[in-house]
Amino acid sequence: MGRGREMKSISNLKTNNRIFLAPMREVNDVAFRLLCKKAGCGMTYTGMIHPLTQQEFYLEDKPVLQLFCTSEDGIKEFIKKYDNKVSGWDFNLGCPAKTAKEHGFGSFMVHDLNSIEKIMKTIRKNTKKTLTVKIRKSKNAFKILRIAEKYCDAVCIHPRAQNQGYGGIPDVEFAERLKSKTFLPVIYSGNVKKENASEFLEKFDYVMIGREAIGRPNVFGGKKILFKDYLKLAEKYHLTFNQIKFQAMNFTKGIENATEIREKIAEIKNMKELREFVESKI
Repeated sequence: MGRGREMKSISNLKTNNRIFLAPMREVNDVAFRLLCKKAGCGMTYTGMIHPLTQQEFYLEDKPVLQLFCTSEDGIKEFIKKYDNKVSGWDFNLGCPAKTAKEHGFGSFMVHDLNSIEKIMKTIRKNTKKTLTVKIRKSKNAFKILRIAEKYCDAVCIHPRAQNQGYGGIPDVEFAERLKSKTFLPVIYSGNVKKENASEFLEKFDYVMIGREAIGRPNVFGGKKILFKDYLKLAEKYHLTFNQIKFQAMNFTKGIENATEIREKIAEIKNMKELREFVESKI
């Protein structure tokens, strides 16, 4: 990945390099993030987390923690609880999922500029850590950018429109235009792969690899990482059987007879069977 390997920093956030793990809700558990970091990822992001959640989190990789919400409720208390365990904070304005539409968060919040500003202001007031915001291509993207310039240290752009979801062609020219209109560092997300990361780094300050990394932490570097490495960490951090099974299916990506192996994994009912099966297959 060439030029992505130099050290860099966003505000007070020092990164090992300019290639990050994109926030992904179901994928980015602590075991997966730790493996991505081990492989050479410059910074890991959690999946999106609501500040009113009662769930406890393992943050041993010191990730950037991504928040999603539609009001300031609980932000102060949540940041106070986790601020010393993370490298920074991110505000999600990009999620295009059905649940985001139902509850009005993520990319379905981009018309509520007043609430967006209140949330960014509240996060900024309660942490000195680096703050980023993730946005999509939208009519209000540049208005949100102006708000972000008051409170954030960088902006992440995924230049697909909301109705594209994760399909279709990202509008890289839109992202370049946004980059040209701000003094903030810009993190690019959207179809970034190991082989094209250096091309995007010619245009943007940082890049994120998302779906390309699912089941393949080693896209971030030369280290060979197997499912047994994930399994060891997953058991250490007491991840659920369903989560481990989900990741086992992800790790079949690209291997011979992957579809058949996934079908067999789907039928497995307990950890002992899963361990015995995958050790010989993945």
